[in-house]
Amino acid sequence: MMTTDYNPSRIAACWAQGFLAVLLTTCQTNSTPAQDTLDDEHAARKAEVEKLFRKDVTRFIKTYCIDCHQNRRPTEAGVNFSPALNTPTHPAFTEQWKRAASRVKAHDMPPEGLDQPSDEERQMFVQWQKKIKFLSPKDPGPFIIRRLTKAEYGNTLHDLFGVDPEIAAALPDEVSGEGYLNSLSPLQLEQYLTIADKVLDQVWPVGQMPSSEVLYRLIGQKIDPSNRKALAPAKIAGSLARTMYRRPASEQEIATLLNVYELGRENKLGVEDALRLVVKATLVSPQFLFITPVVQPDRNAKIVRLDDCQLASRLSYFLWATMPDAELMRLASEGKLHEQDVLRGQVSRLLASPKSRALFDGFGAQWLGLDDWRDRTFDQDKFPQMNEALRSAMYDEARLLFDNVTRGNLSAATFIDCDFTFLNQPLAEVYSIDDITGQAMRKVTLTNQNRGGILAMPAVLAATSFPNRTSPVNRGVWVLEQVLGEHVPPAPPDVPALVVQGETAGKSLTMRELTELHRSDPVCANCHRLLDPIGFGLENFDAIGRWRDSDDNGGTIDASGVLPDGSRFSTPAELKAMVSGRLDDFARNLAEKMLAYALCRSLEGYDEIVVDEMTERVAADDYKMQTLVTEVVTSYPFTHRRIEDERENDDQIWND
Repeated sequence: MMTTDYNPSRIAACWAQGFLAVLLTTCQTNSTPAQDTLDDEHAARKAEVEKLFRKDVTRFIKTYCIDCHQNRRPTEAGVNFSPALNTPTHPAFTEQWKRAASRVKAHDMPPEGLDQPSDEERQMFVQWQKKIKFLSPKDPGPFIIRRLTKAEYGNTLHDLFGVDPEIAAALPDEVSGEGYLNSLSPLQLEQYLTIADKVLDQVWPVGQMPSSEVLYRLIGQKIDPSNRKALAPAKIAGSLARTMYRRPASEQEIATLLNVYELGRENKLGVEDALRLVVKATLVSPQFLFITPVVQPDRNAKIVRLDDCQLASRLSYFLWATMPDAELMRLASEGKLHEQDVLRGQVSRLLASPKSRALFDGFGAQWLGLDDWRDRTFDQDKFPQMNEALRSAMYDEARLLFDNVTRGNLSAATFIDCDFTFLNQPLAEVYSIDDITGQAMRKVTLTNQNRGGILAMPAVLAATSFPNRTSPVNRGVWVLEQVLGEHVPPAPPDVPALVVQGETAGKSLTMRELTELHRSDPVCANCHRLLDPIGFGLENFDAIGRWRDSDDNGGTIDASGVLPDGSRFSTPAELKAMVSGRLDDFARNLAEKMLAYALCRSLEGYDEIVVDEMTERVAADDYKMQTLVTEVVTSYPFTHRRIEDERENDDQIWND
């Protein structure tokens, strides 16, 4: 086809649309929902939980909940148990069951003034929520044809072309992992086209060929750029597609690339620029922007194992946030990567590489609440030392601890309490340590038992504070949710804000007294009796993590607390020891969050059983961190996929 109005960007965009059709043909699938044979143990538990649901849970809901939460308008708080009673395992109700259990556990529901369940009934309902997973079939969960994140995209361009990853800085910031939005709008496609132009302008001058080094990265062969015969497009297309798509290309995909080349030649482009256009087209193709399967699965299959090339990409982007290297692709090509011993060996190899820093920048920072660290604000009048150097040191301390525990294969318990950290001079001043000079971060032994671990880490303490003061509530919620995996219900609507110290009403009160005053409201009391003691236990640390004995009003800080189970503590060190006593809960929560991050979706149904099994194996190996990562990578949801509907894939990719 000839065109008189030549526009490379328009041609690349049109061919990206064409690639979509190729992709969807390649990934065409059966829409039958996943069902798999249950093993005997699972079947027995399923029967037990079904009986519990029919006999006790349904009666509980109908007695205490359904009058307000059923199929009628308005539905109280947007909670409707009518459909949930019919299909309790449907993913739409997963969060609803969790919220309901947390409300019932906290005695927030049923509301005061209505009939109340006994303590035994409450306990039964809370335990039921933990058992609902056994009603689910063995299933790897929804399959996501996932788009590369901003960081992954920039890193991949760096590995392919040698450009600075910051070349992708113009793309919008995104939440990676569980909350990732997997859409691709026309505006984003325009941004990808612009970035593709910038990349090629740096490495592939118009009218010329790129360096032999760039050519080798792209096609895996050493070719003399001045040798026209070696530049045969038919010879290059397959190798280029394999590199850019991170898997073998189909005949149709290669034919599409050759059509792009011919279109360029028809528009009077030289060989060099026509090949340049082909590379640009691949840069904006769904096969490059998304992690796509190699082959069309058996149309009768309901669940399939990931092909080795897709497994290589999933593994590499999980641990390195970039494309698979030559060794991963070789093992994938040989069909060996899925073998358990080989896969476990590759996890160890990837974690040993400096590239594994990406696991903290993606997962670790998100888990600790530091993923928006650069954007956090601090009261500069109150904390003038919170400059860029100190902020960077705080983030690096968390990163280096995560790296040390993970690459050193230490116990995950080290995150909760340890006798070392990583400091430079500005951060050492926050710790009141005087004998450290210079900007370089180094490992330091701690002698103060109140320090060490993520609970006493300045970055975490600052991230769970307000710009000008601490927040016992925020810190308590963070420990419960991010460390122990508890589900904390949101605050009821219209709850008044906490009075600020220094204001008339709170001028002479400590932060503890102000918070306890807030807790005197019956609406707030049930949740705060669990949150507040944990937050009070960290009140000796100010809003940027410095130790203090008095608060902003000069009142002596009381860090003691009593938890609902009667456990007592009086210092941050004793609080850390109590949290360490719940190591199984911590390990399970960490496993759950890491698996959700690796799968780029929320966990549901059978995933919870997988997490239980992972946690048991991690505990048996002294909670070693590399064992946890390996369990994630070798897990059933990570290595298998459910076959989805073609239209669902279509909506997933082109959601504008």
